[in-house]
Amino acid sequence: MNKYQNKEFQRIISPIANAEKFQKLKDIKHHGITRYEHSLRVAYYSYRVTKLLHLDYKETTEAALLHDFFMEEVDDKNFISRLRKHPNYAIKNAEEICNLNDKQIDIIKTHMFPITFTPPKYMESWIVDIVDDVSAIAEQSKVIKQHVKVVGTFLLILMFHR
Repeated sequence: MNKYQNKEFQRIISPIANAEKFQKLKDIKHHGITRYEHSLRVAYYSYRVTKLLHLDYKETTEAALLHDFFMEEVDDKNFISRLRKHPNYAIKNAEEICNLNDKQIDIIKTHMFPITFTPPKYMESWIVDIVDDVSAIAEQSKVIKQHVKVVGTFLLILMFHR
């Protein structure tokens, strides 16, 4: 994870990333990687974009890191409903380890827009929403690519097995 070694970025995320409860995200699979890795990626690229645009990059980076901070199983069988509920779990967990301001709550609460019905209020919220979507697509495409390779290998074995 060399690309995440930017000193300023590390200074911003360290208090949250090193929290014992947040470390538990390393054990939860998410988009083919861990939820910790996904959150770190979203935080890093949100940091880069908001800093480039001279927006509130510190608060955005913290909120982006916390956007999927949930361990709870969302016990709703409806997939869309589960997607809508998890930001509330993330906010609840985040408030146990740090103080969130209104912008950070909006970033976390609306990162699933338009699946969640409330649109983001802030430019920083829109950025995290988009970075999260792009990251999830990239992560899922790697998983799909791995599955295609496995299936392809299996088919080759079947074709040449006598």
